[in-house]
Formats: sequence, C-alpha cells, structure tokens
Amino acid sequence: MKKQISVSVESEKFSALTMYLEQKNMHLTEEMDKCIENLYQKNVPQNVREFIELQLLEKEIQRENRRTKSKSKLEPA
Repeated sequence: MKKQISVSVESEKFSALTMYLEQKNMHLTEEMDKCIENLYQKNVPQNVREFIELQLLEKEIQRENRRTKSKSKLEPA
C-alpha cells in the first residue's frame, strides 16, 4: 500500500519550480519520487531494504495468483 504525503511550499516558489521544470521537460511528481527514493536509500539500512523488497515481491506474487485464479474461473472449461 502506498502512503500519500503533502508538502507546504510558498505559491511563488511552487510556480517558479514547476515552470522551470517544465522547460526541462521534467515533472514535479517524478522529481519528488526521486528525492524520496534517495532519502530511503540513504537512511534505511540495506538489510531492511532487502527485507521490504522481499515482502513487496511476495505481495505481488499473491496478487498475480489471485488474478490467475479468478481468470481461470471465468473461462469456460
């Protein structure tokens, strides 16, 4: 599950930032995602990141298994 965060910034700074990012064909949300990822990599120990990745992979596999099972129930035998 993803969490959503909000950040307060002065409107003039926000307008200037988005304008200059657009000139570089960049998007604020993508740049913020990169910043969050960098913070995560810098501050969360490697062994914890590996554990989290395994948990996320396991959840994805479970989702795929559920999708496959529900598709097979809908298809005629």
